[in-house]
Amino acid sequence: MANILIFRYCEGSIGADNFCQLSPLGQRQAGLTGEFLRQAGTRFSAAYSGDLSRQRETGQRVLDQLEQAPELTIDPRFNEVQTDEQIEVMMPLLLERDARFADLVAAMDTDTKSFQKIIETVFNYWVSPDCDVSGIQSWKDYHGGVVSAFEGAMASAASGTDTAIFTSGGTIATIVGHVLKLTSDRVYEFYEPVFNCSITRIIFNSRKCSLSTFNDVGHLQLMSAQLKERLVTYR
Repeated sequence: MANILIFRYCEGSIGADNFCQLSPLGQRQAGLTGEFLRQAGTRFSAAYSGDLSRQRETGQRVLDQLEQAPELTIDPRFNEVQTDEQIEVMMPLLLERDARFADLVAAMDTDTKSFQKIIETVFNYWVSPDCDVSGIQSWKDYHGGVVSAFEGAMASAASGTDTAIFTSGGTIATIVGHVLKLTSDRVYEFYEPVFNCSITRIIFNSRKCSLSTFNDVGHLQLMSAQLKERLVTYR
């Protein structure tokens, strides 16, 4: 068997002009995660990242703490779902079709939960067979790119090795949905709850592929207790 460890990016610079740059806490999460992996004896035979800066920075800071770490391979197929683009294009359509959605939009500036529900509504419409919106990347194309990149990483891995992928919540949910053979309407369940710098582990061989752990932040919880710091974050 071989393992793929999939990391969500560490905390971004929330509220800053460039969210994609890791915050000081996000940088610390990445460095401590790498230190934890080194102490656990983890050695990666290969490491991949999307080309978003928060994904690349997370990956490089983790790998910098390891002994004999591989070079980080950048593959834009591991990029995040383009939520802002989807909201911009699909919001007018959904406002016409769904009164509940209109109520969410009216409240989104004062209620963060409303904005999260907007993301959920837009995502679930995007992945549905009913979505006929043009001008944005389709779910079929996005899903196909993620799956092909993931399967390529598996095909390149030798038995008994560990591979790292540094990516984002939507991509992780897409991979999990593929491994579990879920229908597209189930994917969002694995998107919304993903913590910063969490680890999802896939185990596989030439005959089968299984989800071993999902959204694990045990390493950050342990170090939070040891260092008396708040290291577990969500966005």
